[in-house]
Amino acid sequence: MTDGAGSVPGHGPGAPRAAVAHADPAGAASDLLAGPADAAAGLVVHGADAVDRAAPAPVREALVARDVPARLAAKDPTLWGPGAEAGAKVRLGWVDTHRRSRELLPQLAELTEELADLDHVVLAGMGGSALAPEVIARTLGRPLTVLDTTDPGQVRAALADRLHRTVVVISSKSGSTVETDSLRRAYWHAFLDAGMTEAEAARHFVAVTDPGSPLAATATEMGVVTIPADPDVGGRYSALTAFGLVPSALAGVAVADLLDDADALAASLGRDRDNPGLALGVALGAAATTGRGTVALASDGTGVDGLGDWAEQLLAESTGKGGGGILPVVVESPDAPGATGPDILTVSYGGALAPGVAPGAGTADVAVNGPLGAHFLAWEYAAATAAVVLGVDPFDQPDVAESKEHTARILATGPATETPSFTEGAVEAYAPPGAPGDLAGVLRWLLDGLADDGYLAVAAYLDRRADAAVAGLRPLLARAARRPVTFGWGPRCLHSTGQYHHGGPQVGGYLQVTGAVTDDLPVPGRPYTFGELQAAQAAGDRAALAGRGRPVLRLHLAERAAGIAQLLDAAGRTRTGR
Repeated sequence: MTDGAGSVPGHGPGAPRAAVAHADPAGAASDLLAGPADAAAGLVVHGADAVDRAAPAPVREALVARDVPARLAAKDPTLWGPGAEAGAKVRLGWVDTHRRSRELLPQLAELTEELADLDHVVLAGMGGSALAPEVIARTLGRPLTVLDTTDPGQVRAALADRLHRTVVVISSKSGSTVETDSLRRAYWHAFLDAGMTEAEAARHFVAVTDPGSPLAATATEMGVVTIPADPDVGGRYSALTAFGLVPSALAGVAVADLLDDADALAASLGRDRDNPGLALGVALGAAATTGRGTVALASDGTGVDGLGDWAEQLLAESTGKGGGGILPVVVESPDAPGATGPDILTVSYGGALAPGVAPGAGTADVAVNGPLGAHFLAWEYAAATAAVVLGVDPFDQPDVAESKEHTARILATGPATETPSFTEGAVEAYAPPGAPGDLAGVLRWLLDGLADDGYLAVAAYLDRRADAAVAGLRPLLARAARRPVTFGWGPRCLHSTGQYHHGGPQVGGYLQVTGAVTDDLPVPGRPYTFGELQAAQAAGDRAALAGRGRPVLRLHLAERAAGIAQLLDAAGRTRTGR
């Protein structure tokens, strides 16, 4: 393998897999604390060296031999091979965007003061535009309504909440994201219906987008304040750009502290040791090339709330392509069902720990603890480093557009007529031929069909607030399957893990949950409603997965609350033949 291109020698998709021995959970915490750790700027990574030692050839040693740490810190676009070089040249700005973002601070302070009477901050965005600000607000205890959905019930509830005190941050890197545009239209219409003039309504919006994007032009026409994003940073790496900082600052976060955290860590990025980002990237890459391509992400309860949802997108989109990659699974705790296993790397995350405190609740292979701003930069660096090990381009997403294309076609031509395979209570099942005709049986059939290296992905195209209980399916099905089980809200998951599901290893089974819409909401200026858009997105995703020959089971809730209760009951009774 030539220097500067492709995967690390001895690793990558074609590398041999080694058997991995795991310490028993009781000794895991002490092993983590006793082993060497990489630490800088208050961020500490425990356990990475042990993961690396289990690989047939040390990953860190190979990376250092190629001078990868220093080259990545210097934004060398040749690290991922000639095919990725052109894209990397315009996507490596995240390495030092925290320094350029300081230029935003005076503008954010002024904007926050001008809009002080608008104390209900709504973020309308998808994927990287929404995930980082949600982590920031949750971790720092500031109120922020994140609207990354097309569910009409959830949208309607947001529109009814303190409308006259609402400022809506419309965030989209491309400026053409259909969900974000639909939400912009809905809020604009709502403000005008509430009696505001167009000038008054415009004051209730702030746009964040790349310079020259369609949203930038629309915002200018609307008279809306626009804050340009860093054009050299891709969406999933944009936590410390305007996408992460604008809604957070309006919600009352001292965003300069996040930049300080990242700046303090930045000095470590070129080092071979005491480089937490390198250590985490080594662990991820070494695990993925030695039989542990699934990474369970779990909070250790020490004050970083929701980072797993953000890291899930970062890892799935950066590595899940070309038939390989890292499957991230966000779990409820380090010892939750599906959080551990012989082919799973369990990574816990949290805030600062006191000396001698056991990280990861005693079950993690790797523990990452420290300030939130440092977390963001370290995980971004780690994802890019793991991509070097795997030999993939971390900055493209070649398979994301497929579901969008199917959705556009369905919206234009109308949905296909479907007949349920069977109906049980409030649940209509749409199953492949040959599947059982009862709810518990069809779930068991789906799980039994998973290969020894397979996984199940659950996607709920429902209301993330009102239908929150359906997320309980993940641990129930993971306990039954004894294989990794992911859970995502649609269409949010299309912008998060969709790239992995479509472009990664084709070993997944898919459970899609949809629900009846009893009070739909039109998308102003468009020939469809939010309910129709949501249904088309779900159908588009099913079409993309079925086109790859993957098993897809759709369970439709004719009555949502009753249907969710049925699903949880059936999942709790489901067992597999494993």
